[in-house]
Amino acid sequence: MSDEMSDRTVAKPRYLFFRSVLALMLREMSTTYGRSPGGYIWAFAEPIGGILVMTLVFSIIARSPALGTNFPLFFATGMLPFLLYNTTASNVSMAIRYSRPLLSYPGVTFVDAICARLLLNVLTQILIATILIGLIVLMYGLRLQIDFLVCLRAAFLCIALGFGIGLVNCYMMSMYPVWQFVWSVANRPFFLISGIFFLLDPLPVELRSALLWNPMAHPIMLLRRGIYDSYDAVYVDELYVYTIALILAALGMLLLYRFHRVILDEGM
Repeated sequence: MSDEMSDRTVAKPRYLFFRSVLALMLREMSTTYGRSPGGYIWAFAEPIGGILVMTLVFSIIARSPALGTNFPLFFATGMLPFLLYNTTASNVSMAIRYSRPLLSYPGVTFVDAICARLLLNVLTQILIATILIGLIVLMYGLRLQIDFLVCLRAAFLCIALGFGIGLVNCYMMSMYPVWQFVWSVANRPFFLISGIFFLLDPLPVELRSALLWNPMAHPIMLLRRGIYDSYDAVYVDELYVYTIALILAALGMLLLYRFHRVILDEGM
């Protein structure tokens, strides 16, 4: 009897995992986008608004951006990777708290909730980035030789880093709610020092070396290498970013696996 139950436990995830993840993604889409008047349109507001504001400000104080000749494209290549990382970390970190009522159902685990929010966010942000870059190219008549493989590598860096940080924060925010405020404050400087508004390459050696410790600076440089054929991005270190992401993801998953029952019991 025990062997039969064990076999069922092992076999259950094989056919329930994808169904659970899909169901959670559909629920997420209906609750996040379906209840607002604009739906998915609101997801475009933040990057478009940020790019317009920065374009207006910097076009007044400078004749050309730090790379290329188009301000919106330069800012988009900095802001979109940061948004992919930031929204991935945010959605993963809130996965258990958001889906807690559903985790009491048989066959639905905290891993399902995390994967559902991760996949939906990644698909949404990549769609937004593709449409926004395409609109900028069409509106300004730009001729770009885009290296899509390099752009995809940059996206994977953002996703991996956001996923690792999100898993650790998922545990921290579930066990210690005050951590959500602490992390919100601690994460804000990364928007300023990740190279969204400037290039790290021409900075003094000491300052550049210090900023390169910030893992988010690397996918931004890598994406710009894929968009601008004249930009080499010689200081990108993909292994460094993946190492940090893997360590954080392993730590976060270990903590969640160990304490997820405590987290769920405290929420009941």
